Amino acid sequence: MKYTIGIIGGTGKEGSGLAYRWALAGHKVIIGSRQVEKALAAVETLREKIGEQEVDLSGMSNAEAVKACDIAVLTVPFAVHASTLEGLKEELQGKLLIDVCVPLVPPKVSKVQMPPEGSAALQAKAILGPDVQVVDAFQTIAFEHLLSDEEINCDVLVAGGNKEAREIVIALSEDIGLKAWDAGVIENTVVVEGLTSILIGLNMKYQVPSSGIRITGIE
Repeated sequence: MKYTIGIIGGTGKEGSGLAYRWALAGHKVIIGSRQVEKALAAVETLREKIGEQEVDLSGMSNAEAVKACDIAVLTVPFAVHASTLEGLKEELQGKLLIDVCVPLVPPKVSKVQMPPEGSAALQAKAILGPDVQVVDAFQTIAFEHLLSDEEINCDVLVAGGNKEAREIVIALSEDIGLKAWDAGVIENTVVVEGLTSILIGLNMKYQVPSSGIRITGIE
């Protein structure tokens, strides 16, 4: 099934990488930004990378992107996570929100540091209320993989929301070449988000650009 996907803060590297992959997979993708000019510039950059293949890719303000989409994706830095959600609370009601944010606290980004709510996803749920399905995904996938044209040798853990919402996000993950696993309820996002800091630490220790995870032992 094809969706209209609105990426909040989609001008950053992770947002642009997801937009690139989903546009190539045939979804309608809207890159959102606080500044429309930045969204349009990001669209132009991706169109140059994509080349002659026809894709449905556009740029709008964050609020316009959320209003127009079936599924919203949040890719802003955690420092503005809460304020961004507060500003878009009305537009997000009734939507499925894929939260890609990780509560990193510079400069110690390799240290797991969760907010009082327990995780970014739990913070989002507390702000948005029961009518928004908040699902964590893509925290363990580096943007370098998303913006490449190579096979991605990493898995994704999908947690939060209800079972139907997680199944949608798993399908969207598979559309961009990722193996995704149902990691259960929103409380489990504490572990999912914490893995990012561990992977950053591994990147630093072993001097690699983008380590990832694989789930083994399941046929």
